[in-house]
Amino acid sequence: MTRIKICGITSEQDMRAVVNSGADALGLVFYEKSPRHVSLQQAAAIVRAVPPFVTVVGLFVNPSVEYVREALALVSLDVLQFHGEESPEFCAQFGKPYLKAVRVKVGVDLIQYATRYAGAQGLLLDAYIEGTHGGTGESFDWALIPHDLPLPVILSGGLHAGNVATAIEQVRPYAVDVSSGVEAAKGIKDAAKVAAFIKEVKNF
Repeated sequence: MTRIKICGITSEQDMRAVVNSGADALGLVFYEKSPRHVSLQQAAAIVRAVPPFVTVVGLFVNPSVEYVREALALVSLDVLQFHGEESPEFCAQFGKPYLKAVRVKVGVDLIQYATRYAGAQGLLLDAYIEGTHGGTGESFDWALIPHDLPLPVILSGGLHAGNVATAIEQVRPYAVDVSSGVEAAKGIKDAAKVAAFIKEVKNF
């Protein structure tokens, strides 16, 4: 069964809608340039209300060591997700499982990435859009993903209820990750879109 992560949660209300619809994981964005950014205090309040058996993922883009440690001290995060140019050594130093995001375009060697970040729990594959680090709502050519990647694939980028079944059929990812595709506005989830997305994945 394909796992489901809903990213960019900014309120307890959205968290509850996502969890009640059957998401396996939720993502909190600790990147100030993102419209889905949450403060550590906001995140801590949201996470305190998360029920059992839901994975909480913290998303970072080229953070300082101190900032990640502060986040871990204040927010109960299960997994770290790195979207910048962090080295494998940087990602691995916090004693938490981590995902490494890769912005996919022609010429990006995903096998090489998987080898370099062999300690990651998986590669999160997103669209390459110049000047951004994800959350664009743009998809990429799924044919660029090799079928023999040695790490689990979390497929992201431009997914929504209308295309996620096709994406799963073509890529066979371990998990799918959606943010803008289930929003009413940037940072505000639409409960009906969330439910429709999750239903498409679970019906596959």
